Amino acid sequence: MATSLSTSSPIPSRVSTPLSHDNPAAEPPLLAKALREQHKIPPAVHQLSIPVKDSYGGQVSGFLHLPSNNEASEGSGHASTAAILLSGAGGGISGPASMYLALGNKLPALHARIPVLRLDYRYPARTAPCVADTVAAIDFLEEHYAIERVVLAGWSFGGAPVFTVAGRDERVAGAVLIAPQTADAMQGARECGQRKVPVLLMHGTGDRTLSPQCSENLYAAWWSKAPADTDDDACQLVLFDNDDHALSRNARVAEEEAARFVVSCAGERVEDGEAAFVAGEVFSGKDRVDLMRAGKDLRGKESVE
Repeated sequence: MATSLSTSSPIPSRVSTPLSHDNPAAEPPLLAKALREQHKIPPAVHQLSIPVKDSYGGQVSGFLHLPSNNEASEGSGHASTAAILLSGAGGGISGPASMYLALGNKLPALHARIPVLRLDYRYPARTAPCVADTVAAIDFLEEHYAIERVVLAGWSFGGAPVFTVAGRDERVAGAVLIAPQTADAMQGARECGQRKVPVLLMHGTGDRTLSPQCSENLYAAWWSKAPADTDDDACQLVLFDNDDHALSRNARVAEEEAARFVVSCAGERVEDGEAAFVAGEVFSGKDRVDLMRAGKDLRGKESVE
């Protein structure tokens, strides 16, 4: 079974086509309905094109979800923690089983008011430029939105840029990895352990795209460098029995785990009255896969299997 979806082929001369804000993955009606039913105000969604200052140049695109109260709005001077969500080898912005789309609408609506950036890649499946995309996004949020810390999330190939950046950038407060690859990620996992960066790893035991052994190896690498006084739950591994590469059978539970982890890394907590909203199901199984296709998350080698 494969352990990597990275590619060593030459980088193309043209960057990945940016997604338009009128993409159906931008504002799903069912999720908006769930927000209204829970008396939550939908976040403001902005399409971004972020300049990347590396040898390849160009801009990386994404959707930024901001709390409706504008406390993290551009130029406000309000320091906070944001989440940056990275997809797999094909890029895209809906995430595994469209969890990123749900988190982009849920996290900013909570009392913790956590902004979410669903970031695409310029050159999917190529670690170095995707790392540069991620750092450029962190820099952009810090400069324009007074974001001091970020929690990174990565699915599949996304484990490589997430662990690489999280292991070296002091602004990373935590990392969520869903069915990650080990290629270009092991050293970053060790560096995260050495720095005690909180990590949540989730993987399906029935994953036919990337073996669950990938997450087990990354978990072991993190703990191999962790100081002796590290809390037992600083790096967590959750295996979902017989689930697939996108955790589509347990998406609601995985989504809740990720949301609570991000909130915790931000130094906040989910309020008692928000538990049902965080745990709520907002998509059917078919909707989740359809939205992945709409968000371009199933391009290239990526799969739900």
